[in-house]
Amino acid sequence: MLKLVKFFTGLVLALLVSQARAQLEIIVTDPGAQRSPIAIVPFPGENLAGPALTAIVRADLERSGLFRGVEVPPFSPAPTENTPVNYGEWRSRLADALVLGSVSANADGRFEVRFRVYDIVKQAPLGAIAYVFTKDNARAAAHRVADFVYEKITGEKGVFSTQIAYVVRRGNAYELQIADADGERAQYLLRSNEPIISPVWSPEGRRIAYVSFESKKPVVYVHYLEDRKRQVVASFKGSNSAPAWSPDGKTIAVVLSVDGGSQIFLLNADGSGARRRISNSASIDTEPRYSNDGKWIYFTSDRGGSPQVYRMPSTGGEPQRVTFEGSYNVSPRPSPDGRVIAYVTRNAGKFQVALLDLSNRQVQVITDSDRDESPSFAPNGRMILLATVIGGRGVLAAVSADGRIKQRLPFAGGDVREPAWGPFIE
Repeated sequence: MLKLVKFFTGLVLALLVSQARAQLEIIVTDPGAQRSPIAIVPFPGENLAGPALTAIVRADLERSGLFRGVEVPPFSPAPTENTPVNYGEWRSRLADALVLGSVSANADGRFEVRFRVYDIVKQAPLGAIAYVFTKDNARAAAHRVADFVYEKITGEKGVFSTQIAYVVRRGNAYELQIADADGERAQYLLRSNEPIISPVWSPEGRRIAYVSFESKKPVVYVHYLEDRKRQVVASFKGSNSAPAWSPDGKTIAVVLSVDGGSQIFLLNADGSGARRRISNSASIDTEPRYSNDGKWIYFTSDRGGSPQVYRMPSTGGEPQRVTFEGSYNVSPRPSPDGRVIAYVTRNAGKFQVALLDLSNRQVQVITDSDRDESPSFAPNGRMILLATVIGGRGVLAAVSADGRIKQRLPFAGGDVREPAWGPFIE
């Protein structure tokens, strides 16, 4: 039990570090498997809207680890979505896919981006669409373009329009921030002179639950993104921690010590009604996470003598041990499709992210750092965001679910912790 207490205390103490900036840099440290070559020709008129949309689209696609940009020569005149495609020419440039488009200014001051995606190998168009946007939302429009291109080529939804949440410290104040999935357009939700930990997105992406120590003890809040209002959900005697949303967004699982020890309870997400205890042990039960279908709650417990991952029915019931390989496994995160769980394991003295395939019980360590925390799946399950320490400084990192693509997202001048990847927003 003592080891588990020390681990979670360490998560809080790790926040007590120096200043960070909001913008994330993306560095692909392990390109891994072969990536599909794609040519994205600069859209005529895109500079009217501010940042070059095609540069953002290209960066998004390359950051996914599935694409690499093909060098595009200067054209005069520049081709648009209406220009006939010479498939042989683009094939000679070793492109498998092509994106052509244009940006025009509307009379109402807004802009319109139109574009088409082509499969060069099959010599066929894959789809076309147009988006209207304002200058302030040019980056968001570019992410939508990248999502469309990604889905047309891979058949799965892109996550470039999603957001991430994380905690940084500025001077003596902590900040809960949200940003685009590439780390741009960062904004803070909360500043406090006390630690903020465990942010987690609601299923619809309009609320974030987190733990704040501003009352000199851990209290669970729900923050509404639209109006920036927040609500206390759990402020019982003792510790209130580790919130987790049910898939329907109506219930929050939390860890309370109100009855002595740390046990898992269910609360209404709006703070109404009575708490309901669903775990019963003399040990520490913590870090609950719902499976995406709502049937299970995965959690960490030292009831077997060392921290391991367990699961129980989401309404309560007999726990089942899930992890057996290794003596220290914590922070379970079920994948969106429910096939695997990510968690932090102690491996040869290093704390790394591992994946457990729930069907065949195979375990794969997918990171090569040594102080990993807080894994968080992208909503399409393709990537995992995590916090780690490199060069004595906390950074965010991302790794593909197969472990072949690794990225580092450092904050210059400070540390960052507690990442959470937001859901798809319809």
